[in-house]
Amino acid sequence: MRLIGWAIALAAAGLTPAAANAQAPAPTTAAVTRATPPAGTAQDANKPDAAQPAITYGSVGHVVPTPGVGEPDGRKGIQLQVTPIGEEAVGFHNNWLLPLCAIISIFVLGLLLYAMVRFRRSANPTPSRNSHNTAIEVIWTLVPVLILVGIAIPSIGLLRRQYSPPPADVTVKVTGHQWYWSYELPDYGVSFDSYMLKEASDPTRQANQRARTDQDGPPLLAVDERLVIPQGKTVKFIVTADDVIHSFAMPAFWIKQDANPGQLHETWAKVDRPGVYFGQCSELCGARHGFMPIAIEVTSPAQFAEWVAAKGGHLPGAQPAAAPAAAPATATPAAATPAAAQPATRQPATNQAATAQN
Repeated sequence: MRLIGWAIALAAAGLTPAAANAQAPAPTTAAVTRATPPAGTAQDANKPDAAQPAITYGSVGHVVPTPGVGEPDGRKGIQLQVTPIGEEAVGFHNNWLLPLCAIISIFVLGLLLYAMVRFRRSANPTPSRNSHNTAIEVIWTLVPVLILVGIAIPSIGLLRRQYSPPPADVTVKVTGHQWYWSYELPDYGVSFDSYMLKEASDPTRQANQRARTDQDGPPLLAVDERLVIPQGKTVKFIVTADDVIHSFAMPAFWIKQDANPGQLHETWAKVDRPGVYFGQCSELCGARHGFMPIAIEVTSPAQFAEWVAAKGGHLPGAQPAAAPAAAPATATPAAATPAAAQPATRQPATNQAATAQN
């Protein structure tokens, strides 16, 4: 019996490699060929950009950006501001803080040079034994306090105006994701996602994703769907996130608001200059946080209304366009049944009552 058991074990061990070799499929060309890489996280791979209507640059939602306006152009200092708060902040920075910093730096440098020359060892072989000077100590205590008070007064006024916005004409809910933005205009029935446009040479770009062009905006800042807001109107941004902390930053609007999961933060802007403005997530929200840009297009109220209609929305107070009624079908016993026809007739009244209650 032992010999039979050993024989069966040896036979099984000898047949196993042969069976494995027999079952292993031969490599095919499809297996060797590298598949198209996934779109990654910069743009939705399932978004059928190629199936959308052709883009007409210059139309609302696709205005060609102006070089040097609303985008980085290599300049030193702050971007050109297009909001009242931004203009006030830049004036405070350029006309008050920078001159004050220059005066303090020159004064401190003068004191250092005077001390190096006046109290050098060769000119003072026997140093003074004084350890206190009441007048100097009072001066170096009061002067910094006065400087801080002089900075605080205009700063507090600027912060008060920044966080006391006028009544909003348009409300936009901004949600940060890893790694793209979602926008919702609840009063207009518009909501959409905004993804970064990839370069034509990007190996992760899918065939159904259009590539960025210079008419869309700079690299890493152009998006497939821009947020459009009306010119000269107060726009309130309600900023949040659904995964990690993001930061909704638009330098030309003087906006930089953190987006925290489970929290709603508010900021606002009133832009009087039409154009396209670019920003970026300014929080370290993950490996690709630099690939979730922000693009906001400012246009006239009439063109804003056109954009809302193109997005399937409606103006506040107007009812959304109803779906076309189906053609009446041939009467059948099932179609003529009152129980089947009654819910379709009473459903709009139920929805209106619920809307009125809300």
